[in-house]
Amino acid sequence: MGRPMLGLVLFLVALVTVLWVHKPLVAQVSPAPVAQPTLTASASLLEQGMQLYQNQQFAEAAKVLQQVVDQTQDKPLDRALALNFLSLTQQKLGQWTPATAALTTSLRLLEGRSDREAIPIRARVLNTQGQLQLSQGQGEAALESWRQATVAYRQAGDGEGVVISQINQAQALQTLGLYQQALDQLLQVGQTLQGQPNSLTKAIGLRSLGNALRVVGDLQQSQTVLNQSLTIARELKATQVIAEINLSLGNTAQARQTFPEALNFYRQAATTAVLPLTRTQAHLNQLSLLLDTRNWAEAVPLIPTLQPLVLNLPPSRAAVYARINFAQSLTRLRQVPEVQNPLPSWPDIARITAGAVQQAKTLGDTRAESFALGNLGRLYEQTQQWGTAQELTQQALLLAQGVNAKDITYRWQWQTGRLYRATGNPQGAIAAYQEAVTTLKALRSDLVSINPEVQFSFRDSVEPIYRELVSLLLKPGKQEVSQENLDQARLAIESLQLAELEDFFRQACLDANPVKIDQIDRTAAVLYPIILPDRLEVILSLPGKPLTHTALSLPQEEVERALRELRIAVASPISRDYLPLSQRVYRWLIQPLEGAIEQSQVKTLVFVLDGVMRNVPMTALHDGKQFLVEKYGVALAPGLQLLDVKPLQQERLKILAAGLSEARQGFTPLPSVETEITQIRSKIPGTALLNDDFTIENLRNQVEISVAPIVHLATHGEFSSRADRTFILTWDDRLNVRQLTDLLRERSVPGQAPIELLVLSACRTAIGDRRAALGLAGVAVRAGARSTIGTLWYVSDEATQSLMVQFYQELIQKATSKSESLRQAQKFLLASETYSHPYYWAPYVLVGNWL
Repeated sequence: MGRPMLGLVLFLVALVTVLWVHKPLVAQVSPAPVAQPTLTASASLLEQGMQLYQNQQFAEAAKVLQQVVDQTQDKPLDRALALNFLSLTQQKLGQWTPATAALTTSLRLLEGRSDREAIPIRARVLNTQGQLQLSQGQGEAALESWRQATVAYRQAGDGEGVVISQINQAQALQTLGLYQQALDQLLQVGQTLQGQPNSLTKAIGLRSLGNALRVVGDLQQSQTVLNQSLTIARELKATQVIAEINLSLGNTAQARQTFPEALNFYRQAATTAVLPLTRTQAHLNQLSLLLDTRNWAEAVPLIPTLQPLVLNLPPSRAAVYARINFAQSLTRLRQVPEVQNPLPSWPDIARITAGAVQQAKTLGDTRAESFALGNLGRLYEQTQQWGTAQELTQQALLLAQGVNAKDITYRWQWQTGRLYRATGNPQGAIAAYQEAVTTLKALRSDLVSINPEVQFSFRDSVEPIYRELVSLLLKPGKQEVSQENLDQARLAIESLQLAELEDFFRQACLDANPVKIDQIDRTAAVLYPIILPDRLEVILSLPGKPLTHTALSLPQEEVERALRELRIAVASPISRDYLPLSQRVYRWLIQPLEGAIEQSQVKTLVFVLDGVMRNVPMTALHDGKQFLVEKYGVALAPGLQLLDVKPLQQERLKILAAGLSEARQGFTPLPSVETEITQIRSKIPGTALLNDDFTIENLRNQVEISVAPIVHLATHGEFSSRADRTFILTWDDRLNVRQLTDLLRERSVPGQAPIELLVLSACRTAIGDRRAALGLAGVAVRAGARSTIGTLWYVSDEATQSLMVQFYQELIQKATSKSESLRQAQKFLLASETYSHPYYWAPYVLVGNWL
């Protein structure tokens, strides 16, 4: 029996340091260095195969590795190792069945072996098996494989392998929706790396960790870890690794929306990179970011430098995607009227993309070929050559489906829908869009860690699909919109809300069950206002009645401008011109439907709000005589499918209240908070944490032991469209939305009921963030609370205290529903001379179950 070729697998180090400088879906690793055996013929072939793999020439690599497998029939360990690498290559080619068979055979060859030479190979095979399982949506199986791999790497004394397999475990945990466990795992990896002496392996491990932290949305920690990695690489003067870390830092800075910083990192990466691929990717990222920030003056001069770099890359999957990336940026520039400089023509861009298609075919890379063909179809779509565009798109779709590449399949289904729509086939378009939505639902967890080869933006690549489907379903024609189309449009909007929340949390862990309004409350109506490019649609759902809708021909810009103006007016206590704006929006949303609403004797209006509407208080809409809050209880819902419909149990109500009245961490004092909490506790028994008692640890401890169904937090906080910028303030720190929601779900009392009501009484939505209220919806859904009350802007401290005391008085003493209790408290302020302006009473919104 020959010795296994362990020394040669050091090529896998390059997979961590070179291939994917964006967001690696699964980390791969080499073993610790060992003495290299004398090269045999099969060893030389393995070296050749791994070099081809490193160069992303996967089809050629598979042929060579198959030869190694055939030549090592009498050398079980060598064959097991070769089969592992063959499986890796087949996975890249989307050949899932042979990849699985190769691993099965490899593990069978290792069965019962516990010797020093077999253990590191077993670790590697288990690591590869986890990657294959995760790629096929088997998150639990992948997690178990990586846990076994970690044990084997430890037995082999391979510290780097342990680190990478633990990073992979975090990826699997995140895919399963176990965010806190994933984060704990990554923190454990960080501690392991911190305890190691500085080395190139440590720098590479920290960079992998930083990339993983970016994927799960922990951007601040990602930046910190990557900076540590950079410091070590600079000490070691590892020029190429420094360039790759700078590229990772640029990606994290871009995710944090610190664009000048990101550009600086990309420039440094491009300047210092030794490998042409890294230099090219840095320039491509730089160009894309300049286009995102509309910096045409700096973007255009990059093209002459970038074009030869892209076109001269040796054939590989990375080269294919670089060509496509470059062509996409050129396409964007050609659509900017301000850019007068000579640019490559449409035929030139098509030739660059066609070169990517040909290169992918030569490589035998079906996935890359699909992506290139689809993008070529997109070019023909933009130049309105519909027939060729359809033909190319169908080819791309068939190839993507053939290798089960859902993350690009949905793009070509969407593209097919657009082409059908453009050529006057609305039914075909609807069917294609619905297929895209179905594929997106199947993707769910992958959307938060999309394949790094395909650049992903929720707002560009997912949200438009739902909106365009709704527009098609509701498009006025010769006949009335059918009930089926109305129902599908409503479901599409609810699915968009769910997808937005999953993107917000960077995880797919929200349980959704379709619910009918009749099953919740026969005195409530649900309104779905939908902002489309050319019109404003409103779907109305009344108990026991068919869906109805209205459409108003209004440009999206006009609708959003009016909503922004209304928000500014009602959020300013000195503004006196809010009524005309409020009445205008009322005429758009409510007036066409108010007859049907009144006939149904509705008491509560539930809004599933869209886009910038989330930042506007619906209670402040005015019919010319009175505000909406004077007529109806008002609640917000991310969608009926996310609601827990049980009403508040009045018996033995208790409260856990916490707040800051003193100035802290640069925030102003809230002197009325102490009075607020004291008066609330006089109405409801419970526990209070005030000022220096309100620490994260104390709050966590109280939540764990508390049986209180109401949690009331009176402190500064901010809701944002980004999870890392959504937080509440405690005495000792800022508690971000993930920490807060995980903390609130940690109750440890056996059989304990969930939080019935979470109140955040001094928070606001981030100024200038058009989707900021998404953060409030995120807290409401993820915290596990049936209902959440928050505020859309910072309100008078005294007004807040007065409203909250009145709210609890209504809720406890009069035993009214949560929406009715909030309505009465808002009316209480509205009736007062001091607080009658909407600024004081309108920002309080109830999200979730209103019963």
